[in-house]
Amino acid sequence: MMTNTDTKAVGYVRVSTDEQARNGQSLQAQKASIREWADKAHTQLLRIFEDAGISGAKLRQRPALLDALKVSCEQKAVLIVYSLSRLSRSTKDTLQIAEKLDKAGADLVSLSEKIDTTSASGKMLFRLMAVLNEFERDQISERTSVALQHMKAKGLVYSPIPFGYKRDGDRLIPVVEELQALEMMKHFRTQGKSYAWIAKHLIEESVPTKNGGKWYPATVRRMLKNALHVSKASVL
Repeated sequence: MMTNTDTKAVGYVRVSTDEQARNGQSLQAQKASIREWADKAHTQLLRIFEDAGISGAKLRQRPALLDALKVSCEQKAVLIVYSLSRLSRSTKDTLQIAEKLDKAGADLVSLSEKIDTTSASGKMLFRLMAVLNEFERDQISERTSVALQHMKAKGLVYSPIPFGYKRDGDRLIPVVEELQALEMMKHFRTQGKSYAWIAKHLIEESVPTKNGGKWYPATVRRMLKNALHVSKASVL
């Protein structure tokens, strides 16, 4: 199939460890999906950048992604990723990346989430997701603040502070990265994954614990149990 040389694309792939690669989202599988999209879209794929064995925690520690962003912006090329999680686990970082591409006249395509900002509807969907994420964080903050005031009036306090939050006076403030990690744990549990499997995955993804320790099955179980209690308290 002939490519449209007026439309250019850059691919980016990442895995945190060889073990994760064997579990499904291998570099080769991601590359194949990116090539397939570019082929179907009649788009010239300039290059696929890869960060192998690198966590998605910190943007500045992923040189291939920084190079991919640079080329995409310079060439006004579509940046294609297998999923938004390959870009970053942080919503804030993902939105900053998308904004940088938009300002340069480039676009973003995420295959798993079926987000394609080359179209008006794709841009609207991405922005809507960003607004909903922000709205959800605001709601969480509001509900937990009310719950904490209720518990304080009864002489109760949060001790220790639950994973996903930090204390600011009489309020619990959401910690976005920790809440995202909690959502990931809940998602894996709904898929039938064991606490041991989830703990191993968190270690591979370099997700930090609340106190800098190591993830264990019991830790994951406790995090999810505490998260449930916070959720129930939030509707008091």
